[in-house]
Amino acid sequence: MLATESKDNISQKGQEVQIKILRFDPDKDKTPYFQSYRLKHERGMTVLDALMLIKETQDPTLSYRKSCRMGICGSCAMQVNGKPVLTCQTQIKELNSDRIVVRPLPNYPILRDVVPDLRNLFNQHQNIKPHIIRTDMEEVNNPSGEFVQTPEELEKYLQFSYCVKCGACLAACPTCATDESFTGPQALMTAYRYVSDSRDAGLENRLEALDIRDGVWRCHFAGACSEACPKGVDPALGIQLLKKEVFKLRVLGLKKEPAPLALKPANVGHRKDIPKAPERNVEK
Repeated sequence: MLATESKDNISQKGQEVQIKILRFDPDKDKTPYFQSYRLKHERGMTVLDALMLIKETQDPTLSYRKSCRMGICGSCAMQVNGKPVLTCQTQIKELNSDRIVVRPLPNYPILRDVVPDLRNLFNQHQNIKPHIIRTDMEEVNNPSGEFVQTPEELEKYLQFSYCVKCGACLAACPTCATDESFTGPQALMTAYRYVSDSRDAGLENRLEALDIRDGVWRCHFAGACSEACPKGVDPALGIQLLKKEVFKLRVLGLKKEPAPLALKPANVGHRKDIPKAPERNVEK
């Protein structure tokens, strides 16, 4: 058990904290090991700030992943004092301890130090076809208008669109810890985000990735993914709702009719002072 200090003791400017970081260089290390550093805590300092300071002033060989530093990109997710977090929005003061242990996210291979290999996360995300699917795909690829969607229909999936793909949910999931083939909470939740979208009609196209042994039914509803999610997405809820949709299609044969195109307003055209959208330059 890590020793803890009162919040007042680590809120003072200049208070020294110990940070133990898991180190691993695949080119020379057989197994990971911990290395300790000490630095002075500054008011408002995050765990990511501390790692950056260590790299700049103590150990330039330290490797970690970061990008936006605003809790949006998900790149800096790590396990801090036993919990998956975004280190850019986790202040040292909030940890209420003068000893901080930083590891890479569990349930992923380690590339180097606290940098996990997230390829499985993104492969599973890609497998569930994370985009709008319709029978009239020509309208999706070359839109002539907008699809109808009410505010109530937007609310059905809006919460699940806030995922930043940090991987914390897989790191906390006990099923991911024991089954490398499990689709995972991030991909399953994202599948529900699109299945519940009124513009989408692609559940049947996604069944080969969902209605399988290691798909949606492999989830045991531990709820650890929702507890770990730094954006409040609640993947566990999305997965249970996805089970309901798969059941309705497989057993009851119920299919959803996607939203139609909205009627174009009469006597309204393209404004001359607004340039047209550029042509596509990315192949499908």
